[in-house]
Amino acid sequence: MLVGARPVLAKTRSNGFVSATLINQSERDHLVKLLIESRDNVITSTDQLSAEQWTFRQNKESWSIGDNVEHLGLVEPILFGQVTSALVSDVNPNWEEATAGKESLLKEKLLDRSTRRDAPNAVLPVGGVQPAYALRVFKEHRDVSLQFTLETVKPLKAHTADHRRPVYGTLNAYQWLLFIAYHTLRHVEQIEDVTRAPGFPGG
Repeated sequence: MLVGARPVLAKTRSNGFVSATLINQSERDHLVKLLIESRDNVITSTDQLSAEQWTFRQNKESWSIGDNVEHLGLVEPILFGQVTSALVSDVNPNWEEATAGKESLLKEKLLDRSTRRDAPNAVLPVGGVQPAYALRVFKEHRDVSLQFTLETVKPLKAHTADHRRPVYGTLNAYQWLLFIAYHTLRHVEQIEDVTRAPGFPGG
């Protein structure tokens, strides 16, 4: 072995893939937990709402609970599409450097609601969607994300796709799945803010 060469153990190959690019069991368990908990939090936060509560807005600029759930159903397949797009692309030879520390960055930025972020036009809610339908769409898309996470054996960390916001930059497929979960938790907090707003209709 040449002096200065990387340790063999750090790059051992398994079934043709570099082991370092595979998520370990702890990472998989953490991601599954986040996907399940964030899904269940959406359901719990919106269960048994009246029509007035579902559509209540604090002001004309704010989103209702229904808007938030509709948005989640629209955005999840797009975010999961980033996972699949990353995986059909070539391995990023600089994946380690390009994605280092992004797990912590995603958690910090997505759960920090002190800064407002405008959603792209493609995933803006149009309103008027019935609760049962909006929740069904959201849950169906989440089932896809969750099933993939439970079953995948792909080298998620080596395949990347760039986020449109420079603050996130290059994310690997594992990090895009984390993005889905943290983005949902962000909207759970937004939903809870609506229920605490002055004038929110009683049950």
